[in-house]
Amino acid sequence: MNSNLIWIVAAFVVYMAMMIGIGARYMKRTSSSEDYFLGGRGLSGWVAALSAQASDMSGWLLMGLPGAVYAFGTGQAWIAIGLFIGTVCNWVFISGRLRRYTIRANNSLTLPEYFSNRFHDQKKILLCISSIFIVIFFLVYTASALAAGGKLFYAVAGIDYTAALTIGALVILIYTFMGGFMAVCVTDFIQGTLMLIALLAVPLLAYFGISGGSLTEVLDLSGVAGGHSSFMNLFENGGEPYRAIDIISQLAWGFGYCGMPHILTRFMAVKNQKELNKSKGIAIIWVALSLTFACIIGVVGRAYLYPTLLGEKGADSAENVFINMITQLFTGDYKLPFIAGIFLCGILAAIMSTADSQLLVTASSVSEDIYKGVINKNADDKKVLMISRITVVVVAVLAYLIALNPDNSIMALVSNAWAGFGSAFGPLVLLSLFWKRTNMPGAIAGIVSGGLLVLVWDYIPMISDGNGGLQTIGAATGIYSLLVGFFVSLVCILVVSLITKAPDAEIVKEFEAVADKSIEM
Repeated sequence: MNSNLIWIVAAFVVYMAMMIGIGARYMKRTSSSEDYFLGGRGLSGWVAALSAQASDMSGWLLMGLPGAVYAFGTGQAWIAIGLFIGTVCNWVFISGRLRRYTIRANNSLTLPEYFSNRFHDQKKILLCISSIFIVIFFLVYTASALAAGGKLFYAVAGIDYTAALTIGALVILIYTFMGGFMAVCVTDFIQGTLMLIALLAVPLLAYFGISGGSLTEVLDLSGVAGGHSSFMNLFENGGEPYRAIDIISQLAWGFGYCGMPHILTRFMAVKNQKELNKSKGIAIIWVALSLTFACIIGVVGRAYLYPTLLGEKGADSAENVFINMITQLFTGDYKLPFIAGIFLCGILAAIMSTADSQLLVTASSVSEDIYKGVINKNADDKKVLMISRITVVVVAVLAYLIALNPDNSIMALVSNAWAGFGSAFGPLVLLSLFWKRTNMPGAIAGIVSGGLLVLVWDYIPMISDGNGGLQTIGAATGIYSLLVGFFVSLVCILVVSLITKAPDAEIVKEFEAVADKSIEM
């Protein structure tokens, strides 16, 4: 092991030990299910903002998006634009109202529990259906994070992919298992800060380290399709003009925000309205900077790493562009390998901050919603906590098995899971908060139609590929499943709610109490 690698590994060890230490600290403070799942609704504005955004972005922000821009050009930034719009709308329109409604709806701790309490679902149908979809899509989402971790360790240290995957999964599992929501949020706050520093510093330093000409000259030398003018054009992708449907599909990523359980739980957990207002500004600034610089990494990295061309036979994947930039900068140009390790921990932070949140939300759905809500309604907090921790282990193992294939694309796994949550839950979250005519049959129709459409669209081959095989509808049309699933779910909720019995007076009264902001909650 060379000296550079020793320093990098040392940074990783220090960082991971610190995350586990936080988990151990908060384990002592976790005595109830509300503590474990919502931290006692005690999040400050800074922690809520950075935790929500860090848990949102995952390894996709520092690997998937820069890799896509590196390979195809800035046309891939339409996803970032859609996500920024979605982030702003989520914080401005949904965060405050959802926090108030979950308190009014019998102090709901999870998104499925909120749906059930919001519509007075005595038979727990909504609880079960929404929990099942959470488990399905979070398995895929958590697998994407674990796969990113495996690729990171493999690229940095040359560790066997399976061994690398195992190390990352164990660290995430340990501190999530021990500390619950507050451990996850505090580590996410640290990780969100580290991610932002890495995102800002590395491309700026790399820009001034480009050799062989200006940025545009080196981009041309690197063989970008259509030349640098096409590569830097928002309306071209891989040297070809973008179709309108491609741009719309990428912008549609923004619809996903209002259906993401791991983000929405941060809104539910904020201490008060004052702290929530503080969170809005912090989160919006963080995501604007992060998405912008993630795209810049793809552009600058293409020129800085030349003559190395990622994605070609025998070379690293394009999704490793940020890893390669950090390694070359701090072990080559600046001879600061420990700093390289710290910045590489920024990528690990992005991965861990999402995986831990996903594990926790899945555990809450199984233990709080299915076990306590349906199977054993009289279960005490100790029993619920035990089931939660068992679920964290089981889900981590299943996600680990999905992630074992090193050829899995981080971008593809995240895309499918994002579409599933956005379609199944997004329209219902919106209408449950802003349309009092929404009823339980409509809610059920919305979750089932949106979730199933994504599963059919993305996973079931049924259209000829012209070569004697079959392909999915998504692959055949190029249309993102979230774009279709969101509106199918929305229409189903509207139509079914209107043709079935209106909500009773008590449900309407609760809705109006939440709408009246003069009532403190």
